[in-house]
Amino acid sequence: MKNYLKNIAYLIVFATYFSASAGSFDDFFRYARSDNASGIAELLNRGFDPNTRDEQGQTGLLIALREPSPKVIQVLLDSPKTDVELRNAKDESPLMLAALKGQQDLVTRLIARDADVNKPGWTPLHYAATGGHVAIMKQLLEHYAFIDAQSPNGSTPLMMAAMYGSAAAVQLLLDEGADTAMRNQLGMTALDFAKRANRPDAVRLLSAAVPANKRPGDGKW
Repeated sequence: MKNYLKNIAYLIVFATYFSASAGSFDDFFRYARSDNASGIAELLNRGFDPNTRDEQGQTGLLIALREPSPKVIQVLLDSPKTDVELRNAKDESPLMLAALKGQQDLVTRLIARDADVNKPGWTPLHYAATGGHVAIMKQLLEHYAFIDAQSPNGSTPLMMAAMYGSAAAVQLLLDEGADTAMRNQLGMTALDFAKRANRPDAVRLLSAAVPANKRPGDGKW
């Protein structure tokens, strides 16, 4: 009888724990989406792992960046247990998302938390250049971002700036010594990107920077 009662007690404790854990899981991601910073802080104080992923593989920090939920972001970055390098299914890091959105304060905090400025593949500098966020680009370069980093398809930050960014972003990369002759897997240079995107400002800057013997039409490409 004693063993029976003991087993019943264990089952009750387990069921209570499982129910509370399941509830915490749902609450955590609901709070991340709704910018409920106090709810997140309470869960972390109770020992909830801030690096838990939802069914789609997203962490609370990635969800908060996506929404955005700025107060939740602050709470998660304040927690030393938060791994700022956990990435989404597209291999995007929190630093990349902050750079793309032009959130310089978050870029500063993430770098202070040792976020990887030079992760393999697409990098934060690619993303900052895509958004044309010059101040963030400068910040990343000051922290030794590789200016000619190549994405999985060979694209560089200069190519992204030429196609999607701004003239100021192109100029910054040129001033900092970006290689105008590099090509991606399709054989395209940054100048080709600018022409394809019909970006006359970027075409002008890149044409002035490309040596005459490397321009199209002379058979030396």
